[in-house]
Amino acid sequence: MLTRREILAGTGLAAAGSLAPLASTAQTAATDWPQFRGPQRDNISRETGLARKWPAAGPRVLWTVPVAQGYAGAAIVGGRVYHHDYDEAKGDWCLNCRNLADGKQIWQYRENREIRPNHAITRTVPSVDGRFVFSLDPKAVLHCVDVKTGKMVWRKSLVAEYKSTIPPWYNGQCPLMERDRVIIATGGGSLLVAMDKATGKDVWRTPNTNNHLMSHASVMPATLGGVRQYLYGSLKGLMGVSAGDGKLLWEFPRRFNVALAPSPVAIGNDRVFLTGSYDAGSVMVRLKKNGAAFEAEPVFDMKRNEWNSEVHTPIIHSGHLFAVGKKRRGLFTCLSPEGKEVWTSDGKASFGLGSYMMADGRFYVLEGDTGMLRMIEANTTGYNELASAQVLSGREVWGPMALSGGRMVLRDLTKMVCIDLRG
Repeated sequence: MLTRREILAGTGLAAAGSLAPLASTAQTAATDWPQFRGPQRDNISRETGLARKWPAAGPRVLWTVPVAQGYAGAAIVGGRVYHHDYDEAKGDWCLNCRNLADGKQIWQYRENREIRPNHAITRTVPSVDGRFVFSLDPKAVLHCVDVKTGKMVWRKSLVAEYKSTIPPWYNGQCPLMERDRVIIATGGGSLLVAMDKATGKDVWRTPNTNNHLMSHASVMPATLGGVRQYLYGSLKGLMGVSAGDGKLLWEFPRRFNVALAPSPVAIGNDRVFLTGSYDAGSVMVRLKKNGAAFEAEPVFDMKRNEWNSEVHTPIIHSGHLFAVGKKRRGLFTCLSPEGKEVWTSDGKASFGLGSYMMADGRFYVLEGDTGMLRMIEANTTGYNELASAQVLSGREVWGPMALSGGRMVLRDLTKMVCIDLRG
């Protein structure tokens, strides 16, 4: 029987301490949040000047809008909010563009699609630059629409074109956007595919020799051993693919259970961490170069009774990993690079499957069962809560956050809100 631990897709992606800056940021402002987990895909905002204390009523709520049941978070570019939605009455898949200042809808892209509730409906975050919005829907159709008008530019069914298999509980992968291409882990006939942003034509395909299925994880960019590459995790393990030509550089077999939502985390120049749910534990591998070839070896392998994250991917800060995870479910935790528990929120707060991000030297962490937002000092010495506020009231508060210009967009199962963190 399925439980609340089921992977909810698109809510657990990676942070990487060694990322080469994503070229897409050249087309967006410094404060934009153009794709899942922000411009660097590390879930860390570079904004400063955010309020260190909140009034008794909490941060000011700028707007609230109803959304279809789901976990689909937002991207924010140029003062506009982009997010997925679904019209259950008409059976239309929707991509919405709203004004960040007041939440009013600017345009909406619709496509008639039957998508039945399957642990809710919506998930994933679109990727946005100065020309296009890239949206990968629950049934693995990739849409490219014009950023200004919302009109379709091109679309691809991953199932039809790449023989992809839609994962349980729908697709949860968020497109990786770079300057001239968008990268998707298709599974099926290819492992990863890089597509030209303007046309959707393949730039390269990675052969899927070991028959990896599409997971709920997303592709993450990293530079390891001096080589820029894309990291991916499936139920069969970890892998790295050359960003230049799509060649499979290395693979580390490791079994994960039922479904995999978190994505690989690159740490430094030679290590990669991956965690998963359903008692799958976590693993850290080290990459060694032998000439042009890579070899991956385990550094440590956490078993099911040690530590894992069920949905979200750790943030890397000061060489440590920070995540909502367990030995016991729902504790915000600081782990050392050796995988040792440094501190947790035990006895102070429990976050269920809540999401989190980092900005201005603080973590913002949502209680997944209550909608309470807690602001926690980002340090490696202990849990130090600075403020808390009831910003949402619905259940299943598992969707990712977005931050731009001091305005945070977040959601529960049926409502999206924007709050002002500038004080």
